[in-house]
Amino acid sequence: MNPAATVLILTGTTIAALAGIGLLRFGTAYARFHAAGKASPVAFLLVSAGAGIELGWSASAQLVVAAAALVLTLPVGVHLLFRAVHRTTPGSRLTVDELAPAELRARRRRS
Repeated sequence: MNPAATVLILTGTTIAALAGIGLLRFGTAYARFHAAGKASPVAFLLVSAGAGIELGWSASAQLVVAAAALVLTLPVGVHLLFRAVHRTTPGSRLTVDELAPAELRARRRRS
């Protein structure tokens, strides 16, 4: 196995393991999302770069497509998870009941 590929794969797996530990150790949902949302693409990019070195051009092209999809969709997914948690957390000023009548929502926003 190529030494450069080995280093990239081991670095990526170490980052993924640290992100997993962060998911278990952090106390709030926001911190957990941050750990997963930041470390996952970096770990995947490193592992896929190492695998691409080892597997050749055709596999590298497929890994580039997968990496592009991950990098483009992950921020949106994490943002939507943040928003869902924020909207459903009791006591949050931005919690909105979208099914409530408009008058009731307006009264809640003023208070």
